[in-house]
Amino acid sequence: MGSQSTAKTIFLLVSMVGWLIVGAALMYLFPWIADRLVASDLTHVWLKTLSRSGYNPMLAWVGGGIALAATVVANIIWHQRFEGKI
Repeated sequence: MGSQSTAKTIFLLVSMVGWLIVGAALMYLFPWIADRLVASDLTHVWLKTLSRSGYNPMLAWVGGGIALAATVVANIIWHQRFEGKI
């Protein structure tokens, strides 16, 4: 079993959280995406019902977008600075 630095372990954990937030944002956006792609009566009703309870896809666009950008930038910086790649 190999060893890795504490900094790399922390980076990997933080990166994992970033990707989890991006995935959660995509899951939150699924009803909106389904309504745009399929555009059936069922998806319209689904989106209308969700909207009554406060569903706002802009939250996922902004939060997921920020998480995606921060995670990608952090990965690029990590690989350039500490791994010597890219």
